[in-house]
Amino acid sequence: MSTDLRGEVAVVTGAAGRLGRLWSQTLLAAGANVVGLDLDETPPKDVQEVADREGSGDYAAVWADVTHRPSLEQSLRWCQDRFGAPTILINNAGIDQPPSSRVGNFYFEDVPEELSAMTLDVNAIGALRVCQVFGSVMAAQGRGVIVNIGSLYGSVAPYPPLYEHLASDPPFLKPPAYGMSKAGVGALSRYLAALWGPRGVRVNTLSPGGVLGDQDPQFREKFTDRVPMGRMAHPEDLSGPLLFLASAQSSYVTGQELLVDGGYTCW
Repeated sequence: MSTDLRGEVAVVTGAAGRLGRLWSQTLLAAGANVVGLDLDETPPKDVQEVADREGSGDYAAVWADVTHRPSLEQSLRWCQDRFGAPTILINNAGIDQPPSSRVGNFYFEDVPEELSAMTLDVNAIGALRVCQVFGSVMAAQGRGVIVNIGSLYGSVAPYPPLYEHLASDPPFLKPPAYGMSKAGVGALSRYLAALWGPRGVRVNTLSPGGVLGDQDPQFREKFTDRVPMGRMAHPEDLSGPLLFLASAQSSYVTGQELLVDGGYTCW
């Protein structure tokens, strides 16, 4: 079966972020028209370059906030007017708190409720809102694919020794609401796969492991020691799995989570 997405209309949330740009580039290279939703409506330069080079799909950046349903509804109308009804949704928008975050560190018992509520509202309820707005259109038209972006931390807990070398008081603690939110994304995929399967909509979760970025060298070394493949993911490692789930290659796959983690969770 083909991975050709020409004629498809793909919506990517959190499109200006690092992974959002990767998803957009992957879909554009396969021929889809892509609507990138983000708080930043400036078309990312690297994404626009792919659109210009490939020539078979167009890219448009549109402002939208996954915590604000009216903005999602407005962006849906814009998408329908410009490209037609959406047929692919990449539910990618999310927030995390890396060690470099300015939010600060807390002991578990002191994590502010408002920080947890914000993470859950964006990562979990935001994904639900987006599916309500865009996924419902797919169900009504009898065709569509939704890929919700999860995380390995939706399946396993963060490993505390990975962060013990970071000198701070309180010590760095991966926000508990992050894993909660990503586990919820997986549950949402299963729920919608059962609900909308009879209406021609497939829903799956793509959960990356650690993706190589600007992590400090000690973290990288400790993390890769726990990965059977001995390295962190490169962005291009994620393109194929996304294209598989978004295309006819996975025509009989729904309600599943695809972990792309180099074997991290197989121990």
